[in-house]
Amino acid sequence: MNTPILTIDERHNIEAGAWFSSLSPTLRAAILARATVRRLADGAPLAARGTPAEDWVGVAKGAVRVSSVSLSGKQVSLTYVEPGTWFGDIALFDGLPRTHDASAHGATTLLVVRKGDFKELLAQHVELYDALLRLNCRRLRLMFNLIEDLNTKPLAARLAKQLLLLAKSYGIAQGEEIRIGLQLAQEDLAQLLGASRQRVNQELKELERDGVLRVEPTRLVVLSREKLMAVTDR
Repeated sequence: MNTPILTIDERHNIEAGAWFSSLSPTLRAAILARATVRRLADGAPLAARGTPAEDWVGVAKGAVRVSSVSLSGKQVSLTYVEPGTWFGDIALFDGLPRTHDASAHGATTLLVVRKGDFKELLAQHVELYDALLRLNCRRLRLMFNLIEDLNTKPLAARLAKQLLLLAKSYGIAQGEEIRIGLQLAQEDLAQLLGASRQRVNQELKELERDGVLRVEPTRLVVLSREKLMAVTDR
């Protein structure tokens, strides 16, 4: 197969990903050789809960919104998969259906490895087993941390921690400010935190009054990363 055609920025996002960049050059080349490029418009579906898993996916641009449906039928955002991150391997390992819905958030570019190619990569590169084991251990640790924060930290601290993560994944430095490039409505941010939009709005206004961030119509801008980090310890 030919190496997938990505823009320079998209290729950089993939190669600079913490997990992918830790792989050997041989394995990285083998993955890219078996991947195809898929470009999705904002809101385009990628996977549906309960459907068979057919792809292993790396995000090269944009974001993938992972969501679920509440008892009332409302779509609830659980996380956003950022550029440089690979996902979908769990369902390919255990053979069970997808556990959540996934769709593009903004114009999104993906690298897609089909199930058969994924299995062949595992058979030909033992290194991939170890690498995915480490990746899933990290996911598990993050999940435990999230559960701990939800049960022990006040909303202000959880919000500050989420904003730091968004700034790290989607931050665009502008002098001393960091503009969060991912466009999120306050309702989306509230869903990530397991809180109401009204409470999150109050906390954002408090951070704005304290000179920690600036709330713009479509973006959040971190004015002081140090002040934001201090809020996580409250």
